[in-house]
Amino acid sequence: MKVGRQSKIIELINKNDIETQEELADLLTKAGYNVTQATISRDIRELKLTKISVDDGRQKYIVLNNTETGLSEKFVRVLKDGFVSMDMAQNIIIVKTVSGMAMAVAAALDALHIQGIMGCIAGDDTVMCVIKTTEETVIVMEKLNKLINSKSL
Repeated sequence: MKVGRQSKIIELINKNDIETQEELADLLTKAGYNVTQATISRDIRELKLTKISVDDGRQKYIVLNNTETGLSEKFVRVLKDGFVSMDMAQNIIIVKTVSGMAMAVAAALDALHIQGIMGCIAGDDTVMCVIKTTEETVIVMEKLNKLINSKSL
């Protein structure tokens, strides 16, 4: 539940200019998560979110440096928790996920900045990852298998 909620938070702040914890709580509630202000506050701290100023003088939450170890581990955990299987078709990798986890897994894959992945599109239980070349597709699949099967988390 926590991993899914935190993945949703990352997705929401990447898609919306969220200025307050109340706005974030409202969006999470609309997405089906029952949260309290204390939960939001704890998630913001654990995800190492920060606020930046935007052009109109307002502020918005952003994820600090996605390459930080702690945050990368969270993305790998989301990938592991949602992953069911994967297969390739030329330069496309199709990742099957637990129902409802595709968007979180796609966001995690994008945030991990795996070399070769151009981008991901998610449905409910399927993620389509476009890879630069057919040759790199096998390499990316090997990297994903190593992440999914690693024992470090």
